[in-house]
Amino acid sequence: MKVTGKIAVITGAASGIGAALARRFSHEGAQSIAVADVQTGALEKLSKEIGAMPVTCDVTDETQVIDLITQVEKECGEIDIYCSNAGIALGGGEHARDTEWSLNWNIHVMAHVYAARQLTPKMTKRGNGYFVITASAAGLLTHINSATYSVTKHAAVAFAEYLAINHGPSGVKVSVLCPQAVRTAMTAGNENSVASVDGMMEPDELTDTVIEAMDNEDFLILPHPQVLDYMQRKSGNYDRWLRGMQRLAEKYKPNTHGDGM
Repeated sequence: MKVTGKIAVITGAASGIGAALARRFSHEGAQSIAVADVQTGALEKLSKEIGAMPVTCDVTDETQVIDLITQVEKECGEIDIYCSNAGIALGGGEHARDTEWSLNWNIHVMAHVYAARQLTPKMTKRGNGYFVITASAAGLLTHINSATYSVTKHAAVAFAEYLAINHGPSGVKVSVLCPQAVRTAMTAGNENSVASVDGMMEPDELTDTVIEAMDNEDFLILPHPQVLDYMQRKSGNYDRWLRGMQRLAEKYKPNTHGDGM
């Protein structure tokens, strides 16, 4: 799908990957762009810069996601592309508080579910539409320092797979964005984490991969192509992969949960 002439929504758009996607969609000639976030000041600044529609939205609240979609449909028209991009870097292991597990779950998984509940019936009815779900390389491999992040990003990938399998035949396209380290507020202070072993990518650079993948309607968007090799090693010999990851976990023992993989 080409972005040109399309109506797009991007959540988590006030900074980082979301803001870069909004600017790139504008450059590509999107008809209308709605940018959503809880960071209202940065959101207003971005919307003025690219002529986007700003909507304050907490994607962990289904009512607010419904309001976001309804407002965009009312003011711009039917949504062609929905980039479910909001995320957090709140790490923790098995002993993390339940509230931390819930927050990771709600923003990394349920936010996608809430959007899909509203949009899949409409997209399947007209036989067209596109979800871009931001997950992480951690959702395909793992995050050695954060169970809360890794588990919920795995779930995001699984939900994207579900959407593609069940709604793809009806014309709904799905891509899942799985970068390693990207230079955003989430990675600040963690430039030397294991996620950056293949380099710290700039958000603007990442958008090249997104546009190319959307043009081809590829499911996996891998800004760091090495991730595909790592996936193949993992599936080819799981025990050997686990032993390698154990060595990495020992090497990167200091707290690096916010690596934004």
